[in-house]
Amino acid sequence: MEQTFEKLFSVLSTIFTVISVVLLFLVIFFITQESMLIFQEVNFLDFIRGLIWNPLASEPTVGILPMILATFYVSIVAVLISLPIGIGCALELAALENERLKGFFTSILAVLAGIPSVIYGFIGLLVVVKFLEKTFRLAAGESILSGGIVLAVMVLPYIVSSVTETMEKSYKKYKETSLALGVSKSYMLRALILPNAKGAILTSMILAFSRAMGETMAVMMVMGNSPILPKLLGKGETISALIALEIGTAGLGSLHYHALFTSGFVLMMFLIFLNALFYLIKKNLTEHLK
Repeated sequence: MEQTFEKLFSVLSTIFTVISVVLLFLVIFFITQESMLIFQEVNFLDFIRGLIWNPLASEPTVGILPMILATFYVSIVAVLISLPIGIGCALELAALENERLKGFFTSILAVLAGIPSVIYGFIGLLVVVKFLEKTFRLAAGESILSGGIVLAVMVLPYIVSSVTETMEKSYKKYKETSLALGVSKSYMLRALILPNAKGAILTSMILAFSRAMGETMAVMMVMGNSPILPKLLGKGETISALIALEIGTAGLGSLHYHALFTSGFVLMMFLIFLNALFYLIKKNLTEHLK
């Protein structure tokens, strides 16, 4: 009976895995197919490096360089803000002896990861945007910085969870030896635990960057959604926000429609590259540890 159940479970797992892979390839195929049609009218390089997005003009122009730059800019700002905080939280959790307190903080991080992005965007609009308006005396607080701050909070749980496990293993490994040698906890964390977690930190940074690049609702609510070259305290529009805002009004089969699909294709290629990079780093780290 138990062997039959195991075989059935194995078969079902294989079937669901194949279905997931097939669905992924179908999505990629559909987006690629809808994207390629635009290049009958627009040169790919002109599309990538173009500065003007006006697909509804009498002479349509579709250039997504400002959106590409805004996507990278806001993601970099988010990672730069969240990475030091995340590493500090991970160090504290790894060295925390009180299991009940550690469980409480872990639960808080899980809650942060589970909050819908639209809630983050709403809070960012009411708190972060207003704060930047008053602090920097801006006409409008919607900016790359406000988007980066909101995204930093959103990706923080991913950084902490990715790094904490590695740091906990290192802490358990060196704890007894450090105590026997009279080494302080702060020195052990700084000189032993942190250097051993370099790979995990790099991996968490790539994961957080990928997560930030794909975010839509939160950044759409706090960045101003202007297809212009981005500045830290200026408005900007990410690729995902561009698609979410305009896909509903784009005529089926029009240049506008295919340009939005091509924008999604470009974003997908960036994310696939980052995930492939994450896989290679993880593989190299695993082989190094062996």
